[in-house]
Amino acid sequence: MTAKQTVTDVLIVGAGPTGLLLAGDLAAAGVRVTVLEKRGAESNLTRAFAVHARTLELLDARGLADDLIATGRPLSSLRLFDRLHIDLTTLPTRFPFVLITPQSNTERLLQERALKAGATILHGAEVTGLRQDAEGVTLETVENGTTAVHRARYAVGTDGVHSTVRDLLGIPFPGESVVNSVVLADVRLERTPSEVITVGATEDGFAFIAPFGDGWYRVVAWDRTEHYTDGHPPAVERIAELVRTTIGEDYGLHDARWTSTFHSDERQVPNYRSGRVFLAGDAAHCHSPAGGQGMNTGLQDAANLSWKLVAALRGHATDALLDTYQTERHPVGKAVLRSSGALIRLALAHSAPTRALRGALTTLADHVGAVPARGARIVSGIGIRYAAPKDAHPLVGRRVPDLRLTSLEQPGEDAPGGPERLHEALRAGKFVLVSNDELTAAEPWADRVVTAAPADPHGKLRDTVLLVRPDGYTAWAAVDPGRGEIRAALGQWLGAPAED
Repeated sequence: MTAKQTVTDVLIVGAGPTGLLLAGDLAAAGVRVTVLEKRGAESNLTRAFAVHARTLELLDARGLADDLIATGRPLSSLRLFDRLHIDLTTLPTRFPFVLITPQSNTERLLQERALKAGATILHGAEVTGLRQDAEGVTLETVENGTTAVHRARYAVGTDGVHSTVRDLLGIPFPGESVVNSVVLADVRLERTPSEVITVGATEDGFAFIAPFGDGWYRVVAWDRTEHYTDGHPPAVERIAELVRTTIGEDYGLHDARWTSTFHSDERQVPNYRSGRVFLAGDAAHCHSPAGGQGMNTGLQDAANLSWKLVAALRGHATDALLDTYQTERHPVGKAVLRSSGALIRLALAHSAPTRALRGALTTLADHVGAVPARGARIVSGIGIRYAAPKDAHPLVGRRVPDLRLTSLEQPGEDAPGGPERLHEALRAGKFVLVSNDELTAAEPWADRVVTAAPADPHGKLRDTVLLVRPDGYTAWAAVDPGRGEIRAALGQWLGAPAED
């Protein structure tokens, strides 16, 4: 019997947040995309609860931030080690907080967007084989007992820590386990915690409690002295004891509807790209749970990769642009491993000297203030920047804030109007040219760029022209450039104009 065969532009393996955001971006740009997901349509794999400021900005640029915020509770600061408080209210963003909401809410909104844009999502599709050549990638799957073959020009593995795509490519995943036998449980509580997120740590373990918002709570707990084999998590009474000994109160924990265990690892692949196949999210890097940065880093991977794939598929960019996914995102993943690893090691400090050092560092940080401020930028993602050429404008590679815009229009159109913020302009999935004049220089690239003028013509950008990438970072900037210079920059980043 001949296996079912499909042909598409991009295959994505894994329908978690990273894969779904990527699928939505590609489909919204008119790219044919199919997502292959081994799980069934319903799943209870929520591990992430924190949505940081930079991720909310990316979701705002897709029209999803307000809907997601409505599902959770904003937290204006993070408390670490019972001493160090990271104040998020000073972040230069419309979202100066971390949103606490179950990962399932993020997935639901991203899936709805992807399906509405035309993406195909196949549940119960397990990848069993991978081949690639100069023209594309072939994935073999088993779907409800039936074999199938899927062909695409590119493929992306977003299938988590135990990535099948990564294994089939033979890419190593070096690193180490940070903590073993971490307990997960969804439980009821008789008494509601006073904090949105309840965290406690001792030299022998930690516990974390987060609300689902429907009366159920997720508990993540670990005891240095305990080891649980996979598939054999502790009883609910033991989980309550773990919470009580680390937090000081078990809140009447009872009725676990689901329990599990996992190993928290620190790992990263050396290369995010192998030919026509890319890795993103937990398939490319995994971190300790400290700081809640895992899902956020994966979503930002997807936002970085999606527009580059669109440009390559449309012939607007060379293969070199796809290589920048590695050069830009691998350092970010490495930095997250470093920062989250430092946090978890300090939190679980066992020796007296290390605990003393932790106390000294947190006390100094609270008094000085600079460390918490820098920590807020790092953990939130606001401080991420990409490398720029030596002679580039200082804004190149930096995240662009949600600028207020005065008149926004597509080049060549007569009627102005439309969105009044940069994030609204980015919802078209295109570059945005921000300038007080010379906007008509972009007319030949009307299918790839939106033009705008800053709301304050006499502000900091009065003489500066910005070309903002679809992921919200500065591609190019110049002070008082001529029309020819602007067109040269547009040609470099957007490819040949449509009229040529």
